[in-house]
Amino acid sequence: MVQGVCFFVGVQNFEPLPIDNPKNSNNLPLPMAKRDYYEILSVSRTSSDDEIKKAYRQAALKHHPDRNPGNHEAEELFKVAAEAYEVLSDAHKRQRYDQFGHAGLEGGGAHHYADANEIFSSFGDIFEDFFGFSRSRRPKTGPSRGADLSCEITITFEEACFGVEKPIEVSRREACATCHGRGHPEGAGRQTCPHCRGSGQLGHSQGFFTIMTACANCRGEGSVLSNPCGDCRGQGLVKKNKSLRVKVPAGVDEGTRLVLQGEGEGPVPSGTGGTPRSGDLYVFIHVRAHKIFERKDSDLYSLFEISFTMAALGGEVAVPTIDGSQTVKIARGSETGDTVTIPHAGVPHLREKTRGDHIISLIVKIPKSLSKRQEELLREFASLSGDSVAKKKKGIF
Repeated sequence: MVQGVCFFVGVQNFEPLPIDNPKNSNNLPLPMAKRDYYEILSVSRTSSDDEIKKAYRQAALKHHPDRNPGNHEAEELFKVAAEAYEVLSDAHKRQRYDQFGHAGLEGGGAHHYADANEIFSSFGDIFEDFFGFSRSRRPKTGPSRGADLSCEITITFEEACFGVEKPIEVSRREACATCHGRGHPEGAGRQTCPHCRGSGQLGHSQGFFTIMTACANCRGEGSVLSNPCGDCRGQGLVKKNKSLRVKVPAGVDEGTRLVLQGEGEGPVPSGTGGTPRSGDLYVFIHVRAHKIFERKDSDLYSLFEISFTMAALGGEVAVPTIDGSQTVKIARGSETGDTVTIPHAGVPHLREKTRGDHIISLIVKIPKSLSKRQEELLREFASLSGDSVAKKKKGIF
């Protein structure tokens, strides 16, 4: 359960919400419900949705019941601000209100909130988005969901390029076969938690703050099993090992995360209703490095040595690729650092049917030893080129 705080903190430097009612011609205060909604939130009629949302948060902070204990006027303003936001945040209702005023909302327009709990139930997500955690006074209800799990697998470079199916084994909690995941025998019911009296939360006051924590006895559900299952001790789940096969698509890379929906832990028994479902299994991919190829996105890179005569005269040579050996053309006058590109010979795009390219960087290899004939030919070439080269070494004798 997510811990919550009923009193909001952390917002400064905002325009206060005016609490004085407008006066009519007889200098009498108008009814609170008939005040202009834009005036209540201190915004203009041209304000954007984000500006209206921000203004409502500020008004809710100023007039929050936990910050104004026993102040009925602040409590009323807290409810009226929620009513104003409920209208102005709805494009259809706002249009009707702009055109006809309060009369345009009669018979199904504005909602008049009875108390603060109803407001928290309707707009709790707004407070959560703004302050970073939930501040609902009551626990959220809904279908229970099992915990998510994660595991890691290591595959080869080639498997990452072309896809593979790998077996894995996962240790997880599944539905108890005795009670079928209910946590109690068939026919047994639930009873109100005696610790939190059905609220699902326990409050601890600290000055203006009211710290709400999930009840440990009922795990925040507000009710407990009256006759828990003996095999799973009311958990509804037992630990088991499950063998699965993971289909790794072509084009995955180091750190790619695959999701196997419903292969996490089974749902925890809940009295909140709804359709329970298992959690998900996240599989993180590790790819072994290749001896020849390097990868950047969907392109492959490699180095290839050619002779200095091939570099000078050009020609064709067989180079290794991820698909096997392939012949490429070397241009005359190639130098170290020049590249040759093989289109569509790279890694398949993960979400497309196309492939990247294979870029080969050339390295011109200079021989360290020459035969007598090779040296003669090179000296002849140097002479024809006008190059001044080292003289031929003479032997000892």
